[in-house]
Amino acid sequence: MQDAVGSPLPPPHQPGQGPTTGWSPAGQQSGPPHPGPAPVPPPPAPGFAPTPPLPQAVPRHAPDTTGHIQLPPGGPVPMPSTPPAQAAADPTSTTLAVLLIGPAGAGKTSVAKYWADHRRVPTAHISLDDVREWVRSGFADPQSGWNDHSEAQYRLARRTCGFAARNFLANGISCILDDAVFPDRPVVGLGGWKRHVGPGLLPVVLLPGLEIVLERNAERSGNRRLTDEEVARIHGRMAGWYGSGLPIIDNSHMDVPQTAQVLNDVLARSIASPPNW
Repeated sequence: MQDAVGSPLPPPHQPGQGPTTGWSPAGQQSGPPHPGPAPVPPPPAPGFAPTPPLPQAVPRHAPDTTGHIQLPPGGPVPMPSTPPAQAAADPTSTTLAVLLIGPAGAGKTSVAKYWADHRRVPTAHISLDDVREWVRSGFADPQSGWNDHSEAQYRLARRTCGFAARNFLANGISCILDDAVFPDRPVVGLGGWKRHVGPGLLPVVLLPGLEIVLERNAERSGNRRLTDEEVARIHGRMAGWYGSGLPIIDNSHMDVPQTAQVLNDVLARSIASPPNW
């Protein structure tokens, strides 16, 4: 507590201790202390030399093992460089950006995953359907009708895939993307992929026969399973890729490893002579 004029009270006398000496309100005020004579250490005892002070250890900071790692920014993917004439292109050890196109039931996801798993260089698989379904509440399912909402979410997912692919490629990781790209619909066409990924994207069409995609679609569940009529309609529109100049693989009678091997052969030709699209 304080007295009437606001000066602090002296500390209380503790039992068993002598009264504090030299305490005054002025001693509690801020400001430089009054100069006084410096204390003189006592002389050493005869016959004893003073012990020198031990050196002070310099504190060391532990190395930061989880520091910030600078990553190259992802820019548009350029065209793959053409190898020398005497050397054959090896798509299994080349950093690539591949777009696997095909109807529902063509086996795009299975082939893309297998191809990415069995490469000699780091490779990522990016599925547009998976990215679209990141939206949980408010998901605009195209099966319920193609409208402004489903188109907006499709465009957003494609842009997100392109952003991810550019960043993977900029840091030495190949990418294979899969999407049901239609040759007769600009909204879901190749132009958007080329714009978001870059001119170095290598498109390949996976197009088995209608009976094959119907069988594979019947094994699906949830919103990934379409009606037979929808599958037939999509497959018919995909036939428009014939004559487009893009490489087409008919994997009707191939398993996944065989299709991945044919994909490597197609990509080797695409690296040597990139398609115009």
